[in-house]
Amino acid sequence: MDYPDLPKISVIVATFNNEQTIGECLQAIFELNYPKDSLEVIVVDGCSTDATLQIAQKYPVKLVSAPLNAPAAYNYTLKTVRNEIVAFIDSDAKVEREWLSKLVGYLRDPQVAGVSGGIETWNNENPWARSIGYDLKSRYARLKKSVTRVATMNLLMKKHIIEEVGGFDENLPSQYDTDLGFRITSRGYRILFDPNAKCYHFNRATLRSYFRQQLQYGKNTAKLYLKHARLAKGDEITDFGMNIQPFLLLATIAFLIFGLIDVLRPLWLVSAVLFGLLLIYYIISAVKLSIRFKDVVAMLLVVLYFVRALAWFSGAVITTIGFLWERKR
Repeated sequence: MDYPDLPKISVIVATFNNEQTIGECLQAIFELNYPKDSLEVIVVDGCSTDATLQIAQKYPVKLVSAPLNAPAAYNYTLKTVRNEIVAFIDSDAKVEREWLSKLVGYLRDPQVAGVSGGIETWNNENPWARSIGYDLKSRYARLKKSVTRVATMNLLMKKHIIEEVGGFDENLPSQYDTDLGFRITSRGYRILFDPNAKCYHFNRATLRSYFRQQLQYGKNTAKLYLKHARLAKGDEITDFGMNIQPFLLLATIAFLIFGLIDVLRPLWLVSAVLFGLLLIYYIISAVKLSIRFKDVVAMLLVVLYFVRALAWFSGAVITTIGFLWERKR
């Protein structure tokens, strides 16, 4: 699908301490099979302390450095971009050469606000990253052509529609894309998904970095659900089953602790049953993906699922305590 005349596009890359990936991310953008004079590339750096800026300066980009989180960086940059169509590409992602040409035609429809491509794993040699990639691919495979939201990891949007709904919520350092998608589709616009336009994401390579990432998701998901309670029922990417897992893990830990009291010792059995059910569910899920992708490494997902549930539950607790504290003041 192509425009008769290819439109000019502003590409925004928000980054912070991404020296490991920013170079290949920008290289992929400048290798897109799209007229170079039709692309404006802007890198918004959140005051990185590593070599991110020095690497970005090697490319013909407009550089902005400011202590902003991702949604604030997007809002700031949208005020200055020259073009109506804006591409968002994460600094730890790289898109295939045909990514833009495969997606841009969908925006000819006035009711289409944005369109995104499918996600593959960039650092496939790392077993943790590969396992995370299998989980993401299985979740994104549930998406239909029209979706309520997709990540800004690789996304084309119409600037005037973003502005119409009030821009990105700067109080959500993550999950801002879910919030934006919900507000856009609630107004009758459509967001499309084309898995044939490939983006390669650099997934977390250690359990520690994965926990830290998911902890932030947990904090901001709680904020998101306080803002839009209807989203708690889940969607194709994060379904209701995923949303209740942190609470099941919380109940498992709570019953284990309460069982330390002699009279409540039977709660240990309840805790063991809940843990067993979670473990069985995680093993079955991991086995299915191991078979589907023909890779026993996917069994690491059993560990990753527990880490994610613990991180989400911890993040939700931190946000809830902060919310209650603010209400008391």
